Amino acid sequence: QVQLVESGGGLVQAGGSLKLSCLVSGRTNDNHAVGWFRQAPGKEREFVAAITFNAHRTLYADSVKDRFITSRDNAKSTVYLQMNSLKPEDTAVYFCASSVRYVILDTNPEAYATWGQGTQVTVSS
Repeated sequence: QVQLVESGGGLVQAGGSLKLSCLVSGRTNDNHAVGWFRQAPGKEREFVAAITFNAHRTLYADSVKDRFITSRDNAKSTVYLQMNSLKPEDTAVYFCASSVRYVILDTNPEAYATWGQGTQVTVSS
């Protein structure tokens, strides 16, 4: 059974950076696409970024394009989300999730079978 654990969240000033990590463990820990989502209080969970199992392709939400970068190191079973030029509106709980697909990147949360517990990111103005 696949398990995901996020880390790296915290409090940062606007314009700052944070790097989130997602440790993926289990029987199929390196052969599925992984997505990042976030959920702010009172809002629906929204897609942030995704990366294929082999890191050949990535996909980003328009709101984070050119500011966030996702990558992965399969030797370490870890997926990363580097967040730069953070804005107060980036404040949310961030989740990583393992997709049911390998090379197709989905923005729909229903395409992701296993989720981490989330890590809080707070950006102060």
